[in-house]
Amino acid sequence: MPSGPGPISEELIAEITRTVPPGVDTFLLTCRSDAAGIIDQLRTTGCRTVQLVDTVEPGTYAEIRRELPNVKIVQVIHVQDRGALDEAHEAEPHVDAILLDSGRPNAAIKELGGTGRTHDWSVSAALVRQVRVPVFLAGGLREENVRDAVRAVQPFGLDLCSGVRTNGRLDAEKLRRFVNATREATS
Repeated sequence: MPSGPGPISEELIAEITRTVPPGVDTFLLTCRSDAAGIIDQLRTTGCRTVQLVDTVEPGTYAEIRRELPNVKIVQVIHVQDRGALDEAHEAEPHVDAILLDSGRPNAAIKELGGTGRTHDWSVSAALVRQVRVPVFLAGGLREENVRDAVRAVQPFGLDLCSGVRTNGRLDAEKLRRFVNATREATS
């Protein structure tokens, strides 16, 4: 990953994946865009879901489905403007879910997650209403804004990273407060 809290090796991912009990899904986040590379990563790591954090090459979804029919595909859409709606509609027929984030995939050094920035939740809300697959919300979510984000967007679920970290490490107290704020937003 060119941005975010940092990559871990495929070998470590595979080691972690082997310890995950049945019924708990494992996610491979990848910035690869080619089917062969993504399939190789999935086979090496044993993950059951792939989160594609960048745009993929044509035919990639079909090739992943053909080679690994039991793997779920989540496409990340970086909400920079209303163009995200078109991107989501293009991906929707091929994926199991969409994740909305605040990256900048066209930056000189791509930002594909873990930026700590929010995006225009009105675009995200419109997207949730328009697509038929589950939509997860990410992008700068913290205890202070998650209530507003959930109420505005009404996502299927949340994905978080930087908002529950201190000095790059998971912060149990921030996580507890975030979960409590999320519960308040959904009750």
